[in-house]
Amino acid sequence: MGANVIELTDGNFDAEVVNSAEPVLVDFWAPWCMPCRQIAPMIDELAEENSGAVKVGKVNIDDNKGTARAYGIEGIPTLLVFKGGEVVQRFQGAQPKPKIQDALDQAADDE
Repeated sequence: MGANVIELTDGNFDAEVVNSAEPVLVDFWAPWCMPCRQIAPMIDELAEENSGAVKVGKVNIDDNKGTARAYGIEGIPTLLVFKGGEVVQRFQGAQPKPKIQDALDQAADDE
């Protein structure tokens, strides 16, 4: 996990995501998920490139079943973009970086 990526848990999710002043990209993943591992470098890049404007965090669904269940995560990777505590974009499966960046730009521009 990159230096700018927050490890999100059932315990810190509300504080880090729901109550965040800035938009948050949340990656729901698991260590055994090959597509999750394939997009991990892209998630790290997005976190670094958007540092200061957008938070980026990862939820290991095996260790944090409550949060995964609360957001209806049925397949991984699932990426959610939160703004003001609400989900404003949802992507399931591996997505191209520009598509995710556009969603982050849109969430940040609406500030």
